[in-house]
Amino acid sequence: MQHKTHYDTVSKAIEALRQQGFTTDFNIEENVLACIEGKFAASDFDIVDVYRYEGISDPADEAAVYAIKSSSGVKGILVTAYGASADISDAELLEKLSKA
Repeated sequence: MQHKTHYDTVSKAIEALRQQGFTTDFNIEENVLACIEGKFAASDFDIVDVYRYEGISDPADEAAVYAIKSSSGVKGILVTAYGASADISDAELLEKLSKA
């Protein structure tokens, strides 16, 4: 995975990814990524790119924007907190996201 561009803000990264076809919104539900198209275990998707942002004055403002493609072809975005603020309980999902 190689960054083509680093965007100044989370919203700019999301806008650019949407223009690249990453139009689905993913959320973490228990031990899977979920979206309107279905639920995906860690083995059912790839992280195409990731952008990390640190809060200037507050470490709680740390965020990560993931460009994700499922094995069935669904392309979307997952925005999460990272670092100390991350709240992901599934070990396999956490490992996959943290290695990106």
